[in-house]
Amino acid sequence: MPPRWFRIAARLRGIALSGGYLGIIVGVLGRGSQLASDDAALSLSFGGGLLLALGMALSSSRDTPRMAARAVGLPVRGRWRVVNSPANRVPSHSHGHAQTFAIDLVFEPEAGAQPHVGGRAFRPPDDFPGFGQEIAAPADGRVVIVRDRSRDHRSRSTPNARSFLRLEGVVREAVGGARLLAGNQIVLDLGGGVYACLAHLKRGSATVKRGQQVRRGQVLGRCGNSGNSTEPHLHFQLMDHPRMLIAAGLPFAFTGIGGEVSPGHGRVPRSGDVVATTSYEPSVDRTLL
Repeated sequence: MPPRWFRIAARLRGIALSGGYLGIIVGVLGRGSQLASDDAALSLSFGGGLLLALGMALSSSRDTPRMAARAVGLPVRGRWRVVNSPANRVPSHSHGHAQTFAIDLVFEPEAGAQPHVGGRAFRPPDDFPGFGQEIAAPADGRVVIVRDRSRDHRSRSTPNARSFLRLEGVVREAVGGARLLAGNQIVLDLGGGVYACLAHLKRGSATVKRGQQVRRGQVLGRCGNSGNSTEPHLHFQLMDHPRMLIAAGLPFAFTGIGGEVSPGHGRVPRSGDVVATTSYEPSVDRTLL
């Protein structure tokens, strides 16, 4: 488990981000309206800006403690390319929303199967081979969160479109926080204070319900392009709390991976590696590596 200071920083970061956006929005809406005096609105905006700056600073910090990795199975089957791996850098995304050790997996049944980047800026999600691929439980656990009502939007397939996605991400975070950033998601309680989040799932694809016990390898839903996503892919992370906003990220290691994984990097593949498996592992492995 993460040290206390890392967990406190995560809680504080979430409160600062949420409170900062709220203060700025209320302050802006309050100016010149009946909601608040101009002085109060200005104070809210200023205070919100300070909180937001604190939250962003905590999100971008490079200070990460050493922790034992939780061994889990691959939540996918077939050939998947690794993007934004914690084997390359930590945090792999940012500390915000427990993404310290998060990893992205893009389905690529064969080299070059993805649509060419730099062509059409906004492609329908079913142009991508990963859209609709099965996503499975990485370990035995209990379902604590199921969200699958967010729409699957078009891709952001060019540099300009991806820049636009960054702006979209700011709006999503300000309006809905982690819920809108992750899109459709399933969170599992793996026991021992560890939770697995599988995000950007396809709308309406969840096959499980809150409170349901699931087995490792059981299909939970399908790969989609909901939330803050450039193209259909799976975003996977472990965390110490079911709510991403105030959770701290936890390290993991995949068991049973094969394919073109670079040597010398243990069981956490690097960005650009390809992991491949023909079946989900049915056995339970909760060993700490």
